[in-house]
Amino acid sequence: MSLKARITDDMKDAMRAKDKDRLTAIRLILAAVKQREVDERIELDDTQVIAVMDKMVKQRRESITQYEAAGRSDLAGKEAAELSIIQSYMPSALSTEELDTVITAAIAASGATSVRDMGKVMAAVKGQAQGRADMAQVSALIKSRLGG
Repeated sequence: MSLKARITDDMKDAMRAKDKDRLTAIRLILAAVKQREVDERIELDDTQVIAVMDKMVKQRRESITQYEAAGRSDLAGKEAAELSIIQSYMPSALSTEELDTVITAAIAASGATSVRDMGKVMAAVKGQAQGRADMAQVSALIKSRLGG
């Protein structure tokens, strides 16, 4: 079963259970996926759905930070609840060791020697780490490895 189909089934289950918070978060996911499908006139596969959800996770984390800074713990709590539901559909996170291995392999495969080659390394790592690691953290790790 595709990820999109699983999310749709979970939406139906949430409707039956009258779980409003979960239903709202799932509808947000499906709306974002549908929007991208309509914009690009394509059917998204699991990898692309994960990329959409990864963007949503990043947005939720930024919102939580801003709401907490503004003293709006009620809104931060709502975003955190949505974040946990979205993350439940994401693949398991890469451990530090696994991420280190992926970065090392990408640097070796691309022949990167300096920070100027960072784009090549990021492109190689992104395919394996998208949705499984914070890409800002990955970028910082690659930069430090390349002497930046």
